[in-house]
Amino acid sequence: MTNFDNPIGRRETGSLKWDRRGDLDPFWVADMDFTSPPEVIDTIRKRVDHGVFGYAVPHPSLVETLQGYLLDRIGYTCPEEEIIHLGGLVPALSLAARAFGKPGEKVLTCTPIYPPFLGIHNDASMELLSVDHVEINGQWTFDWQALEDKVTSNTKIFLLSNPQNPMGRVFKEEEIIQLATFCEKHDLILLSDEIHCDLILDDVRHIPAGLINEEIAQRTITLMAPSKTYNIPGLGTSFAIIPDGMLRRKFVRATSGIVAEVNSLGYAACEAAYGKSEAWRQGLLDVLRGNRDRLLEFIASDLPDISMDSPMQATYLAWLNVSALGLKDPITHFEKHGVGLTDGAFFGAKPGDYIRINLGCTRATLEEALIRMKKAVEAI
Repeated sequence: MTNFDNPIGRRETGSLKWDRRGDLDPFWVADMDFTSPPEVIDTIRKRVDHGVFGYAVPHPSLVETLQGYLLDRIGYTCPEEEIIHLGGLVPALSLAARAFGKPGEKVLTCTPIYPPFLGIHNDASMELLSVDHVEINGQWTFDWQALEDKVTSNTKIFLLSNPQNPMGRVFKEEEIIQLATFCEKHDLILLSDEIHCDLILDDVRHIPAGLINEEIAQRTITLMAPSKTYNIPGLGTSFAIIPDGMLRRKFVRATSGIVAEVNSLGYAACEAAYGKSEAWRQGLLDVLRGNRDRLLEFIASDLPDISMDSPMQATYLAWLNVSALGLKDPITHFEKHGVGLTDGAFFGAKPGDYIRINLGCTRATLEEALIRMKKAVEAI
């Protein structure tokens, strides 16, 4: 079993997270500092020992593992043909715009949201429409009236992140049903990024948008991957679930000549992650819950001008309101004190109002970051 308290040196390993921003302690890009599950590592070793790395296809045991995972975790019986394997989730966003939109048509989403969502319209010469999430009764949710006011007759795609990145929200069933109804009313393709669905920290249920009913399933593309949960983003493996045959054919055509195929190590890691690593995942969730709770405790006692507007129910990414600090550029200020965070403006938030911090680290690493953040606030 992985020791989640064991610090792993990642500098000078070609790590985007640790090597791109100099001497800062990085809490920005969404990968974790824990070793991947031992079952994944052992599987990759065995595959490497085989010694031949030709073009790869999803082997039958992988397909069976994914089908078992989908049935056990979300209750979905998934035919093999509905699963489209991809070399990464972000390219799938762009592919959807190319497949289902035309130049001048529109993509709709709600902000703040994972930054690539805010750029995929450019890949198909489409236009982006966005509506801010709103806080109601202490919880982020959709602004339904604003969505009705914003949507147009030539809007073709709605982009959803659930669990939500960066807010950590797990949308309730009634919210997903209302969103499905909205998409049906306006004839929108629903592209649902559910990459964090196995990182739910609270006792709440993840509702896959495409499984609400048969009608919404026929207009939904669900995107999943083992990369965030099992800390294997560098292996480039993800998949889409597309029940409708016509949508599936359009999507697959859009991948031709653009998206790299999944490699053999990615397929092997995917199978081991979903099929053999549940005990590791449960251990990870305990660590992430503890880190979230420690962050909230420290904010309450030592950082009163920083807040978490809405409970963080999922992911390892905390969305913090720093507007009370009055900083035009909070990221640069915190970097001067050795902490590398992500600017909320990248997610569509007002500049200076929010930051995102990655809690996928050892408790000792988090404690050091909190001390540095306190010094940064005191220096204002």
